[in-house]
Amino acid sequence: MFQPAAASIWLFWMKLNITAPAGGAQFEQIVLRWTHITAATVWLGFLYFLVLAATPMLKSLDPGTRAKVFPELRHAAWWLRWSALVSWLAGFRYFMILAKTDAVAAGRDGAWGLWLVIWLVVWLAAFAIEMVLVRAGSGPLGKPLVVIPLVLFVMTATAWLVVSLLAQPGVSNRTLCIAIGGGLGTVLFFNVWGIVWRCQKRLFSWTRALAEHGTPMPVEAAELQRIGGLTMLINFWLSFPMLFFMAASAHFPFLLGE
Repeated sequence: MFQPAAASIWLFWMKLNITAPAGGAQFEQIVLRWTHITAATVWLGFLYFLVLAATPMLKSLDPGTRAKVFPELRHAAWWLRWSALVSWLAGFRYFMILAKTDAVAAGRDGAWGLWLVIWLVVWLAAFAIEMVLVRAGSGPLGKPLVVIPLVLFVMTATAWLVVSLLAQPGVSNRTLCIAIGGGLGTVLFFNVWGIVWRCQKRLFSWTRALAEHGTPMPVEAAELQRIGGLTMLINFWLSFPMLFFMAASAHFPFLLGE
């Protein structure tokens, strides 16, 4: 029975009108896209878990139980930050390929390097402004309902600036959409490693010491918890426009260089 089945599968495969891609460039791009999508799925999955499930659960526990449960979330934090790193590296390499392709098509072979520098500098500036807003904990700026809309405004203005600077002749919708979506992803990535993890690793250590030895939490623990939690919320809300622009790069052509 196995041989007829194998022969049928082989005949079915041979009748398919398909052609495998030639050359290493296509294989590199599919590996990069697969790696980027897989790592991003893990990254966002743990982000949504921590924001939508773990945080409300911790708030419902009594202080003693919370001190025992919270350090166990270090495993989720490990997956969060390393999947973010893998996703960003693969995505940035893919963005390099797209920018270079557009530059060559426009007859400006060396312009893609300048485009990437402009893109990275502008988004890093947006991250710096966001970090100032997150750390300004006194007065109204200490409230998520004030900080998050301000951060969204900063990111919207940054996206407009990026498109204004990069929408040049020959630059495709795919590159411009990823310039926004990937830029937001860059901010999310730096939020994870530059803010959230720096808060989490100290909170994990202090909370474990509290649960195991009764060591009191330092006075700065509450501020670190506020900063880390607020940054996670910012990442949560920024993930939605990020996903829109990443999907629009191939399925919604509305941005074109002039």
